[in-house]
Amino acid sequence: GTLINLKNQGFKILSLITWLERYLHRYPEEYTSSTNILNEFLIYDQLNTSKRIKRFSEFLISLFLLASLSPLIFISAILIKIEDKGPILYSQNRKGYGGKIFTIYKLRSMKTNAEADGIKWSSKNDNRITKIGYWLRKTRIDELPQLFSVLNGDMSLIGPRPERPEIDKILVKEIPNYNLRYLVRPGLSGWAQVSYPYGASVADTKMKFSYDIYYIKNLSTFFDLLIFLETIRLVFNFRGSQPIKNL
Repeated sequence: GTLINLKNQGFKILSLITWLERYLHRYPEEYTSSTNILNEFLIYDQLNTSKRIKRFSEFLISLFLLASLSPLIFISAILIKIEDKGPILYSQNRKGYGGKIFTIYKLRSMKTNAEADGIKWSSKNDNRITKIGYWLRKTRIDELPQLFSVLNGDMSLIGPRPERPEIDKILVKEIPNYNLRYLVRPGLSGWAQVSYPYGASVADTKMKFSYDIYYIKNLSTFFDLLIFLETIRLVFNFRGSQPIKNL
């Protein structure tokens, strides 16, 4: 038909998946919600060698980052304590690789009674965030204790961000094939985090999921390095740490 004629005339014909990967760098909802993506990932299998290289390199990098940034963590801990005399660390359960529940730790950036009314996403100009917490979030310093989760194997430096189980239950119902995110270890940063602002709604999560799926399908050492460097750039530019709008 028409496509064959175009091909014969020298036009380059791209499949939908190739076009999405080359120009969009994510898979839109129409694709991620179809059985096509599910079939694609049922045969997904990252080489064991690649997994070991990723794990070993991220372990060494995390050790280096913890050692070099420990003074910054220590100073932040003092400032948190001075502001309201509350606990320095804040722990949360998250859902990770294979659906396993694990605990992450952050430097506390919210008031001690922040979730007295229940669990909810952070919003722009969130009044639950402390004064020092605002800067800890803006610079991503509050995330640094999660490097220990990388050391013990619950997380990677790069991968889809892990979600809280309570919110995850909602997202699984709202987003088809959402559990595909758990084919890899969750990360401190990821392709979705450097490509899209802070997510604070189901709509935002749907968009981030389209980037997460692209990352998993195209996972490589070079891709991880690209995301790592882009994360550093965003941190120094104080970008990507705030929701784009109020809920």
